[in-house]
Amino acid sequence: MFKGVGTALITPFKDNGEVDYDLFEKILDHQLENDIDALVVLGTTGESPTVHLEERKRLTEMAVTKADGKVPVIVGTGTNDTVKVIEMNKLAEEQGADGLLIVTPYYNKTSQAGLIDHYTHIASQTELPIIAYNVPSRTGVNIEPETFKKMSEMEENIVAIKEASGDMSQILNVIEIARENKTILSGNDDQALPLMLCGGSGVISVFSNLMPGVMKEITSHILTEDYQAARDLHYKYLKLMRLIFVDVNPIPIKFAMQQLGLSNNNLRRPLVNLSPEHQQLIIDEMKELDII
Repeated sequence: MFKGVGTALITPFKDNGEVDYDLFEKILDHQLENDIDALVVLGTTGESPTVHLEERKRLTEMAVTKADGKVPVIVGTGTNDTVKVIEMNKLAEEQGADGLLIVTPYYNKTSQAGLIDHYTHIASQTELPIIAYNVPSRTGVNIEPETFKKMSEMEENIVAIKEASGDMSQILNVIEIARENKTILSGNDDQALPLMLCGGSGVISVFSNLMPGVMKEITSHILTEDYQAARDLHYKYLKLMRLIFVDVNPIPIKFAMQQLGLSNNNLRRPLVNLSPEHQQLIIDEMKELDII
């Protein structure tokens, strides 16, 4: 799908709750100016559950137009309804998306056999490449390594997995059994370095909304085998990476981006703004790093 860093873009909202398309364009420009490797629209960070159909269409179209073929645009289409995922995939295709990010079913969940059936059925209905998204902390279901291997062998357009289980033992197992033919991406910023050093290809990053140049440098250093430079940058920004997850994503990243004029820090319910105590922690660290 891609190597390096793809940014899981926020969706900016105006004070009245409408999507702020002008600010979204500014965010896209900021990403592309920093040579990001992929744009990921309408993932968890983009508050996809509360973004409506016409808004999805316009956000995707804007990203595709801005990218202009220079980097892939990947659209989050996953839900817990297999039929609805297929419908969302068709919309993404119509808008010119290059790939799909599909999270495991949540709430109704399913078994490992059900995951294989869900993903392979979806894959058979689209020609776009699919990144399976494993985030059991949000969905309550885990894609086991052998499950990913089986389903990606059954349908060749299941090309990658975004691993956000946080379980490095499991992630290493996925890399061991699948990396020769598939792309393994970190779903956690603070695990991008170890995952890539162990054979993964990159990261779908929240932190790169704020610091795309930094995440681009870290991943580029790893890919060019300048491991010391990658480690130095990783540890320099590690505390801030972790603070970006001090509350439910994307609450902290929107606040941090507001400090740079890249967010108006508006969220859609049920999300609420970051507490003053956590705001101060982020501000203090951004000052320490001379970001603000």
